[in-house]
Amino acid sequence: MASEFDKLFEGVIPEGKNPTKLFRETYHGTITALSYAEILLSRAIRKYGPNHPVSYPDTAYYLPVIRCYSGEEVTKLGDLPPILNRMRAMVRSDLTFENARTAGWATWYAAEIIEALRYLEYTPEKPLHPDPWTGFIGDPVVRKYGIKMVDWTIPGEAILLGRAKDSKALVKLVQDLMGMGFMIFACDEVVEQLLEENVKLGIDYIAFPVGNFTQVVHAANYALRAGMMFGGVKPGLLDEQRDYQRRRIRAFILYLGEHDMVKTAACMGAIFTGFPVITDQPLAEDEQIPDWFFTVEDYSKMVQVAMEVRGIKLTKIKLDLPINFGPAFEGESIRKGDMYVEMGGSRTMAFELVRSVGEDQIEDGKVEVIGPEIDEFKEGDKLPFGTIVDIYGRKMQEDYEGVLERRIHDFVNYGEGLWHTAQRDIVWLRVSKDAVAKGAKFKNMGDILIAKMKEEFPAIVDRVQVTILTREDLVEQYIEEARKRYRARDDRLAGMTDEAVDVFYSCNLCQSFAPNHSCIVTPERLGLCGAVSWLDAKASHEINPVGPNEPVTKEGVIDEHKGMWKSVNEYVYNATNHSLEEVNIYSMLENPMTSCGCFECIMAILPECNGIMITTREHGGMTPCGMTFSTLAGMVGGGTQTPGFMGVGRRYIASRKFIRADGGLGRVVWMPKELKEYLREELVKRGAEEGLGEDFIDKIADETVGTTVEEILPYLEEKGHPALTMDPLM
Repeated sequence: MASEFDKLFEGVIPEGKNPTKLFRETYHGTITALSYAEILLSRAIRKYGPNHPVSYPDTAYYLPVIRCYSGEEVTKLGDLPPILNRMRAMVRSDLTFENARTAGWATWYAAEIIEALRYLEYTPEKPLHPDPWTGFIGDPVVRKYGIKMVDWTIPGEAILLGRAKDSKALVKLVQDLMGMGFMIFACDEVVEQLLEENVKLGIDYIAFPVGNFTQVVHAANYALRAGMMFGGVKPGLLDEQRDYQRRRIRAFILYLGEHDMVKTAACMGAIFTGFPVITDQPLAEDEQIPDWFFTVEDYSKMVQVAMEVRGIKLTKIKLDLPINFGPAFEGESIRKGDMYVEMGGSRTMAFELVRSVGEDQIEDGKVEVIGPEIDEFKEGDKLPFGTIVDIYGRKMQEDYEGVLERRIHDFVNYGEGLWHTAQRDIVWLRVSKDAVAKGAKFKNMGDILIAKMKEEFPAIVDRVQVTILTREDLVEQYIEEARKRYRARDDRLAGMTDEAVDVFYSCNLCQSFAPNHSCIVTPERLGLCGAVSWLDAKASHEINPVGPNEPVTKEGVIDEHKGMWKSVNEYVYNATNHSLEEVNIYSMLENPMTSCGCFECIMAILPECNGIMITTREHGGMTPCGMTFSTLAGMVGGGTQTPGFMGVGRRYIASRKFIRADGGLGRVVWMPKELKEYLREELVKRGAEEGLGEDFIDKIADETVGTTVEEILPYLEEKGHPALTMDPLM
């Protein structure tokens, strides 16, 4: 009896048009794949024994295709023969569509086993694939991009297999897919063709060159894990998983060049799962299945037809840019040698600001660059930079400004050759030489911001205008206005406490850079970037309930003083790829919160002083812990939990909950003079409230006192710093 899912295939082959040639090729390809898997498996068992472990690296899903479809937890070689025998027994020689689909299913199992056996020789020190080839893609990468795939930020999954007839046409096809935001898996000779044409491939571009031959199965096990991770489909629920893949993953196969029977059988496995196959080869009637296995010879039409067959309708605003644009470039890094110009990042003065304005204060769609354009600067220049985004909307509120402002980070990074990190007045940007050579201008950043603000926030954004400043006098003038607005936003939180709310919020905006990091934002602890307050996160969730800020209920208190709740631990565990089991929100010494790379400040313990030091992105010099900001950032960032070190937002330092479990504000023995002055008013007030005295801020050493423990310790003793008489820190 056919399942509900299999009813999708009923009646798709016209009467009397059975594609027997295709089904025969599938049958022989499946038998070949199964036989090859049996030979390799027999050799492996003879060499290692049936109890030898077998697995892929970095996954909790065993062998994911088998785990997903059958529910079996394969852990050793001896688990595989009965599975392989079962699948071979299911393959029938009768040339029917049902038998061909089953044969395709068996081919996926055979490919999974063949590839898993290759990993018997794998160690982290001995990777199987040279960069940028990926082979098996681990769970952290699936989690990094998976949610964008299943909520259709990434609109679909394009799997390229074989060898293209025309390399130039292939490049254009791939660039179109990247520009529309598709996730790409490339297998076989198409990878070499793309690399020869200097197309950027790799994990950072969500364009995965998985390998040759049966390595195409890594596209399959990626998609199936997304169904288990994000769709909640339990292992072994075959039809539920196929239904999820068909509805949510929206994958399709582009089968290029001459056909091979094993590849054809693997394509039939895709059809079994609900993914159509489009080839560039002319097909006879007995080689086609309408809407499932068919020909589009013109590469310029292939993607459009695939989208129509899969029901993918893009709502993205079309941008006329000299560079490519889309989520594929969000993880791109621009190193110093590839950089044309850079702005901010303590090198120059820079800021970004979103302002809610009146209807008569905005010209919709206008981008104005005041100052020199990018082609008027020399390669290697460091320049002042300001970005002002004015927004009018009938439902726009001041509370939403910070939410939209933080998304500048994402939107700029979507541009190929554009790199952005941090926010507010500590923003840091780079533009690559390649982007400038293609004609990229600062104006294009404005075009991107206008399009994405309207696309992502249609409920509240009606009109957008962008002003970009590259004149130092104007940047200096407007940065003061920006700082006043930042302070006003922060002041709205001043009277709120963590005890007064039942819900905290997460912030996962930076997971493209740090997939194992998740901020927990509370009224008294803002995001470590300094730009996402509890009110910002709340507003963001109201605007977009499936966005980067999720409510995290406060339930099951474990230690209220340290800031640990059962519900928060459960959320963080799932949000950080199961890398973090416990977090204390008010401690830097015991199970501290992780850091991404956008932190305004970094804290580090100074055991000799029984206290801690704090440095900032702007302070480029040495610190008493013996490391500069950049060295500390390399150790703290990336989503690692590093007791004794932690990234934070500036204003958290003046919070009543500031490392409360470790002694609070009284532990601070050193910070840069600029940070002391920035927070002076608040720290004077907090010092008095904590019983440290209004003059406590002047007991904190800075770089004018010294940058080593030996230099600052006499100062702390002279001033009677309270940290010296507190309980031992370690």
